Amino acid sequence: MIIQNAFAQDNSKTAPSQLLSLYYEIKDALVSGNANTASAKAEEFVKAIGSVDAKVVADANRDVLLKDAIHISESKDLKRQREYFAPLSDNMFALAKAVKLSADPVYQLYCPMKKASWLSSQQAIKNPYYGTAMLTCGKVVATL
Repeated sequence: MIIQNAFAQDNSKTAPSQLLSLYYEIKDALVSGNANTASAKAEEFVKAIGSVDAKVVADANRDVLLKDAIHISESKDLKRQREYFAPLSDNMFALAKAVKLSADPVYQLYCPMKKASWLSSQQAIKNPYYGTAMLTCGKVVATL
């Protein structure tokens, strides 16, 4: 009985869709210019990615996502967090192309000023790289 309980606890894996939800929360924090929330959500992302099934997310994907998210979680500097968000977004897009992360469309948006993209559940532009300074800068470049 004890062995079964321990096994059941070890078997609690994070669904890849939870990674997308946490990614969106990091993005939303950056859009609103809240470095503390971005850091906290990135920390949750780091914990979640550690429990994603390796059969679903390959180690190489996991490692790059982890690296980017750790950098965001360890910083309280909004500018630095936004710099790390660009590779996190590229790596999340690669994951989204490889694994179905959502039943809903996932939009890839692009900021020509930053020359960086991000993912969103909506087509409406809310730029995480410039926040309120240039909230609507960008365009939808792909839909998954």
